[in-house]
Amino acid sequence: MQVVYHLGAPCTDDNMLIKSLLKNRARLAPQGIVVPPPGRYRNFLRDTARVLEGQPASAETQDRLLDSIVDEDHVERLILSDSRFVCINRLVVQGQKIWPMIERRTRLLRNLFPGAETEFFVGMRDPATLIPALFRASRFADFDEFTENMIPTGLRWSETIARLRRAQPDARITVWCNEDTPLIWAEVMAAMAGLDTADGLEGREDLVQTIMEPAGFRRLQAYLAKHRPDSEYQRRRIVAAFLDKYAREEAMEEELVAPGWTEDMLAEMTAAYDADMDRVADIPEIDFITP
Repeated sequence: MQVVYHLGAPCTDDNMLIKSLLKNRARLAPQGIVVPPPGRYRNFLRDTARVLEGQPASAETQDRLLDSIVDEDHVERLILSDSRFVCINRLVVQGQKIWPMIERRTRLLRNLFPGAETEFFVGMRDPATLIPALFRASRFADFDEFTENMIPTGLRWSETIARLRRAQPDARITVWCNEDTPLIWAEVMAAMAGLDTADGLEGREDLVQTIMEPAGFRRLQAYLAKHRPDSEYQRRRIVAAFLDKYAREEAMEEELVAPGWTEDMLAEMTAAYDADMDRVADIPEIDFITP
């Protein structure tokens, strides 16, 4: 059995990715690809991992987990998603590290199904927008208090993914940039489902719909129906063209709440993030989905 853990990151797709995959639950199940509703497993998996205290789950415990999570009898690939698999939002960034506890948490996750082939999926996000988004989603009222132990300009996703790679040397790891998701949404869906192509999947335009004017999105759908793309590359070019013309400005330009952060600091962080993606791409045996 294959087990897929979509780790987030928090404040990226806001559960939309798993919701898009859930639209295909009935059509994927005959292939043994099972997408259970998150409410069936999120608390249950955390509680079970806590009880196991890092020990591998017994065959009996694994059977009990599967019986509680899925209704299907045939499970070849189990897809699980929770932006809190690693930690709560407040602990995502500590010092100059993103997910400093990722090694321990992913080991706990693997021990839930120790004999399974395990895959981890991570959507990375520019720290210049990630930290303000984490703050906005928190219960903190003071930005300085929220970021007290953070070194924002020192954050590098390459460091995080490298630690994940070392901790899970035999696991498949797939990453992408959250900023690219409008163009690669279908590819990410297909990769999580273990499919070669997203053809036939529902929800492949879900994200684009949320950031595009309704009239523009209808025109996009009509165009794609009349001019079926020959490749995913061609499809991306079409979507990009329609986004350029019909994207809603307020959806594309998120308001940042980061008191005390200057424009120069934000620009420096974004430039460092962009440069860091080359280092992520150089990490051995990482699947990096790009436009």
